[in-house]
Amino acid sequence: MTTALLILIAIMWLPVALLNLGKGEVKGTGFVAGLVGLLVVIGAMIQAALFNDAFTAGLLVAHGILYCCIGYALLAGLEDLRSVANVSLTVCFISLIYTLLFYFGGPLKEDGTQLLAVSNYLALACLGYTVLTFEVFLCFYGKLSGAVVAWSLLIWIPIGLWIPAFWLLSSGTLPF
Repeated sequence: MTTALLILIAIMWLPVALLNLGKGEVKGTGFVAGLVGLLVVIGAMIQAALFNDAFTAGLLVAHGILYCCIGYALLAGLEDLRSVANVSLTVCFISLIYTLLFYFGGPLKEDGTQLLAVSNYLALACLGYTVLTFEVFLCFYGKLSGAVVAWSLLIWIPIGLWIPAFWLLSSGTLPF
């Protein structure tokens, strides 16, 4: 389920990036962002309920809500985006926690097994999500250019979305 959601998220990131580069239309991009956000939230619920994976679902829900907020802001034509920036900052902190958990692994249970294994690739991907959501926060407070966010999204689409999704789908493992 998660791999399909990563591919879905790219369907939102690319138009948003292009919009920030002056290539695109606001309301259409807002619709895509909102729809992808809704589907990510639904997918996260399925991930938690059907696949018994509340851990992954937590990260997906946080990002899905942010995408819904971005979609609403674009569709409504909000001029002051600080409320969306604040959501992005919250998602930034959540992504940072996931980065640390993937880098160090989860806590040890009484029998010595680890609840969450170390995953360097997922730590890298979550670090990218942390940086991106912090950039969105800065951009919506007027402290960073939308073009910087756009180029970061364009760079991170293959690294943080397509490589893990298609690598997992084709090989069943992550690159490293």
